Amino acid sequence: MTDISTRAREILERLGVADPFDEDGELVARSPVDGGVIGRLRAHTPQEAEAAIGRAREAFELWRTVPAPVRGRLVRELGELLREHKHDLGELVTIEAGKIVSEGLGEVQEMIDICDLAVGLSRQLHGLTIATERPGHRMMEQWHPLGVVGVISAFNFPVAVWSWNSALAFVCGDAVVWKPSEKTLLTALACQALIEEAARRAGAPDGLSQVLLGDREIGETLVRDPRVPLVSATGSTRMGKEVAPLVAARLGRTLLELGGNNAAIVAPSADLDLTVRGIVFSAVGTAGQRCTSLRRIIVHESIRAELLARLKAAYETLPIGSPLEPSTLVGPLIDEATTEAFLLAVKKAQADGGTLVTGGTRAEGIGGGGQYVRPAIVDMPEQTEIVREETFAPILYVLGYRDLDEAVALHNAVPQGLSSSIFTLDVREAETFMSAAGSDCGIANVNIGPSGAEIGGAFGGEKDTGGGRESGSDAWRSYMRRATNTINYSTELPLAQGVEFG
Repeated sequence: MTDISTRAREILERLGVADPFDEDGELVARSPVDGGVIGRLRAHTPQEAEAAIGRAREAFELWRTVPAPVRGRLVRELGELLREHKHDLGELVTIEAGKIVSEGLGEVQEMIDICDLAVGLSRQLHGLTIATERPGHRMMEQWHPLGVVGVISAFNFPVAVWSWNSALAFVCGDAVVWKPSEKTLLTALACQALIEEAARRAGAPDGLSQVLLGDREIGETLVRDPRVPLVSATGSTRMGKEVAPLVAARLGRTLLELGGNNAAIVAPSADLDLTVRGIVFSAVGTAGQRCTSLRRIIVHESIRAELLARLKAAYETLPIGSPLEPSTLVGPLIDEATTEAFLLAVKKAQADGGTLVTGGTRAEGIGGGGQYVRPAIVDMPEQTEIVREETFAPILYVLGYRDLDEAVALHNAVPQGLSSSIFTLDVREAETFMSAAGSDCGIANVNIGPSGAEIGGAFGGEKDTGGGRESGSDAWRSYMRRATNTINYSTELPLAQGVEFG
């Protein structure tokens, strides 16, 4: 057993996960840090998945009658447990997803933050009082619990995405059934142990949170089940286009957080010191495996050469290595297939006339069997098909522009619409970028990169990104159903629109 495997097992024990491993299991828990196997786990059968959904439905029947502020106690307890176990869970994220230590801890902090938001929200699930044309009447709307929420998450945010959905769903009165990525099973089991302990402390019903381990078949079982009125799915656009029709066929709801191909416009007035720092984190954080990772730079021709030189210098000093080492800034890709996709994309970009400025190769001699690469910068003559695709790896394409209209057109000329940014000190350019005539993304930033959103704002995007919104603002409404009520407190019965009947 490797040192990493031993560390993972010790962390699981401290987090309250009884030995989950089965040497005959179909699922393999593997660490991208060294490519080694941590252990094997048994997958759920479709019948077990259906039973888990049934238990969640039974728990929902009880939970929906609990006052929302009381429901908030469950999420408060979860937040306290996350604070207590932040280091362990953060390290487990690093071991299983390959994030550097700071990002693993940051992901757990994001969970804590959404718990804080949700606890406050539990006293603010408010509707409206609406003016009515009928005398002696009052009209209002209320928001009620929806039911069982299905959550499908990706490997790159193995715990935060679950918490974005679950913290809101629990205070909204829902139950949650979670199908995590097959690449990050252990972090899911750790979260389940923590929410079960939180439920015990808060007196919440058994079965309110369920985890399903398995492959595509288990995911389809969750997606097709009519007892699941909402499916929140995070992953590739391809996955979302498969999930959405299945849920729509039974007239269910979807909340989709899919691909991104995020760009930053760099204007002539940009503070280049700040710009370079913002670009580098956004492009190579999580080794380019974020849906919000920066993939395209659209830079004014007057500063293109200078920016490229600065970025090349910064990239060539990036510490690449084990994410468990505090000095590392670029950890591994999740698996061999991702590395192959990275190398192929670099070749395609070069075939399209791109110039490889730096990187674009394997980082040999690092991490044993882990998949380590040198982040790539490719200077492109135009926005070719490979640039329009989302390659889930650290590739940064650089394009030039001459006026802001051209830059915005280039920016928007991709299928995805998640996150975006502009670096400028010109208020007119900034305001134009954020206007209806500017970025067509769900997130538009000024003088920061597109990566690293706070939980207070609604997170999500348009076009092939799916249109879903999670986390802050009014995203809670996705997890509830709306009821419009009219109360007649008079002795008359006037009809709407002046209709006379009798």
